[in-house]
Amino acid sequence: MIARAEIVAFDAGTHSATLRYAGSRAGTVAGVPVSAAIASGDMVVGETVGVLLFGDGYNPVDALVVGVTAP
Repeated sequence: MIARAEIVAFDAGTHSATLRYAGSRAGTVAGVPVSAAIASGDMVVGETVGVLLFGDGYNPVDALVVGVTAP
């Protein structure tokens, strides 16, 4: 399953992001891994990302950011 999310924060040291999934006004998810193919400079707060959710799609941390788009 692929979901849309907004970047709330990015940690270049761990190459992981804190995201707000589309439809979630208040909740954020920290520690979501970002694909090594995405440069740290592309992970700008407020940008929209595509997130691949593994498994049943209901664990928002069991995921990988696979793309960045402009909002």
